[in-house]
Amino acid sequence: MKQKPILDLKAFLDSKVEQYNQPGFIKNDPISIPHRFTKKQDIEISGFLAATLAWGQRVTIINKSSELLNMMDNSPHDFLLHHTVDDLKPFEKFKHRTFNETDALYFIEFLSWFYKKHDSLEIAFTNNRAGETVEQNLINFYRLFFGLPDFPNRTKKHVATPERKSACKRINMFLRWMVRRDRQGVDFGIWKSISPSQLICPCDLHVERVARKLNLISRKQMNWETAIELTNNLKNLDPIDPVKYDFALFGLGVEEKF
Repeated sequence: MKQKPILDLKAFLDSKVEQYNQPGFIKNDPISIPHRFTKKQDIEISGFLAATLAWGQRVTIINKSSELLNMMDNSPHDFLLHHTVDDLKPFEKFKHRTFNETDALYFIEFLSWFYKKHDSLEIAFTNNRAGETVEQNLINFYRLFFGLPDFPNRTKKHVATPERKSACKRINMFLRWMVRRDRQGVDFGIWKSISPSQLICPCDLHVERVARKLNLISRKQMNWETAIELTNNLKNLDPIDPVKYDFALFGLGVEEKF
């Protein structure tokens, strides 16, 4: 596809952001899971779990996230602080693709440990000074998450890190949910210590395909450097809030089969 002039591309993608960054987007997307809650900690926990499970069909992601939260009596923060050993038994049967009971139980172990010490998961992503992007934040979080004794090695594949060259799609999506703020009410914007300009665009298959058609990506492999390349190109369109274009690229890919 011939490269659109930057002003034409901006106008086109801005119109698609306006079209898809609307409350109607919520119902059929995994972001509907944290939208069930009003308590900050419940939003964080349910959002983190839903984002972790976000691969495959969106309907299945929502159903499996709901199943996981039902096991927490739909009060995840309270569950993490007060559950008993017997309360963990239902999780021994949980499975979503390659995420199984071992992973679920370790996520609960880490989140329980963390929330007994801290008020917000935001601290886990901002315990060191942020750079131009959230790259170091993600690296620090990964190290913290697997800092408990006897963590299961298999669970490492469910939390991405730039150190492994991953594009970190799911965790970047979670950060978009927590950090981006506007008047549309889709993203939450409840974390203030990370700027929207530091976010990296989540790169799923739909976003990647559309971005390549629009010549926003030139690198062959989808990895961390490619996610950086896409985000830098989006910053040419909006340096303050580049990741808003995730709505446009995803909507074009899923809804319009662009």
